[in-house]
Amino acid sequence: MCQIRNSAKAVIINNGRILLIKNKTDSDLWYLLPGGGQHAKENLHDTLKREVIEECGINVNIEKLFLIREYIGKNHEFGQEDKDVHGVEFMFLCDTNSAIINPTLPDRNQISADWIDLKTINETNLYPKFLKKILFNYHFENKSPENVYVGDIN
Repeated sequence: MCQIRNSAKAVIINNGRILLIKNKTDSDLWYLLPGGGQHAKENLHDTLKREVIEECGINVNIEKLFLIREYIGKNHEFGQEDKDVHGVEFMFLCDTNSAIINPTLPDRNQISADWIDLKTINETNLYPKFLKKILFNYHFENKSPENVYVGDIN
């Protein structure tokens, strides 16, 4: 049975670098935005603040909603494994005064939280993949996405 799961993600850019979560399995290495699943009776801002503390050990100030993405697993490259996954990700622009990263409750595959130079974002194995272009354009060309809702893309 497929249930829709909301998650809140943080887009934290500081001095030309973005904070990303580095993940590893036996065969792969990839990056994600900090953040995670919303609990029942928890608003998205509280979800985001809790998740960033767990994964990065820092407090964030939430500025504004940046993007909304759906992920319907059966439609993407990991469709066999994710055939029952349907998630809605709310990505918020955030800032922080902390450069020190000290996760309190890292995710299962998380090996670190790293500041990645946006000049090299295209060389990074970042999921969702569409974010590379949007983040590059936002930071270097001062172009916000045309639409906040980007649909079911990866």
